[in-house]
Amino acid sequence: MTKRVMCVVGARPNFMKIAPLMRRLQASASLEPYLVHTGQHYDAAMKAAFFDALRIPEPDEDLGVGSGTHAAQTAEIMRRFEPVLDAEAPAAVLVVGDVNSTIACALVAAKKGVPVVHVEAGLRSFDRSMPEEINRVLTDQLSAALFTTERRALDNLAREGVDPDRVHFVGNVMIDTLMDNRARAPSVAQVLAAVSSHEAPPERFGVVTLHRPSNVDDPAVLERLLAVLAELSGELPLLFPLHPRTAARLEGAGLLARAQEAGTLLPPLDYLQMLGLLQNATMVLTDSGGIQEETTALGVPCLTLRANTERPITVEQGTNSVVGSDPERILAAARGVLRDGGKAGRIPELWDGQAADRIVAVLENWLDSAVSPTAGPSIAQNY
Repeated sequence: MTKRVMCVVGARPNFMKIAPLMRRLQASASLEPYLVHTGQHYDAAMKAAFFDALRIPEPDEDLGVGSGTHAAQTAEIMRRFEPVLDAEAPAAVLVVGDVNSTIACALVAAKKGVPVVHVEAGLRSFDRSMPEEINRVLTDQLSAALFTTERRALDNLAREGVDPDRVHFVGNVMIDTLMDNRARAPSVAQVLAAVSSHEAPPERFGVVTLHRPSNVDDPAVLERLLAVLAELSGELPLLFPLHPRTAARLEGAGLLARAQEAGTLLPPLDYLQMLGLLQNATMVLTDSGGIQEETTALGVPCLTLRANTERPITVEQGTNSVVGSDPERILAAARGVLRDGGKAGRIPELWDGQAADRIVAVLENWLDSAVSPTAGPSIAQNY
């Protein structure tokens, strides 16, 4: 008899993580996936574009929650998720990443006595002003099985009192998706032809993404970043896909014209379009956690426009440098990349495109045998 694993997605970063897991779960002889989309990112076109591009099956349940404050959104996800959980009675609830849907559904499941599985556990920025950090810490405390992308994550979890036998080092499902789709990504010319009036791509270019509240919510900080990007764009053309949140902040602060000086503004891109830009870029300037990982896997220099990162392996082993929001530091780092090519880096351990296979193997073992994931020797030793 197959065991149902209820998989939860809610926001754009989740889609890339769930795609390989859904395929591996569908291929399992003993597990049956059931996909719940909370609708935390509620744009229908964006959802359709990502599900189609990543070949994710249509959700079995769409909660249609939509936007709201962190408290209102989290509460509404919990309210709508509970009856679905009750009706389907899964063997486990699998959540990914660190968005509000992650903690909301984990909390409901834990209170109902349903084992929680957290994929991408143990990452820490140690900055509790970030809502995502709160979600990470709390979800890990609620989880029966925790799957990590890097070995240091176990140290973070151990400091917080998480039983090491619950923790399994399996690699990075984001890299599974990248490797599954890299050959399918369009060329830069195809991307620009689809979304802008540019006839030909620049020979060398940088990619910019901004969406973190610390960068876009304060008009003074945002304007300072736009000024340094405008200066850099005189030395390297910049392609700047606008996150909907960033576009709204630019409009509200009257900075849209300033942003146009910082680079070629593009609409939001689907996963394959963004991958097409990233793998051909000279450098990437971003505040996205996922892009830090993707650029490391692609060997593309990345400058993280934040004071910290929850993905230190991308700095220690990969191509990422954390440069904050100071203009002089950003320009110095960017010019260093232009001068000497930037950090070469290497692909971290187990970022080999097989993380989802390892996760499903662990799930099959303890769900099939009805053994609690908190009991017995750690399967992580096999990987």
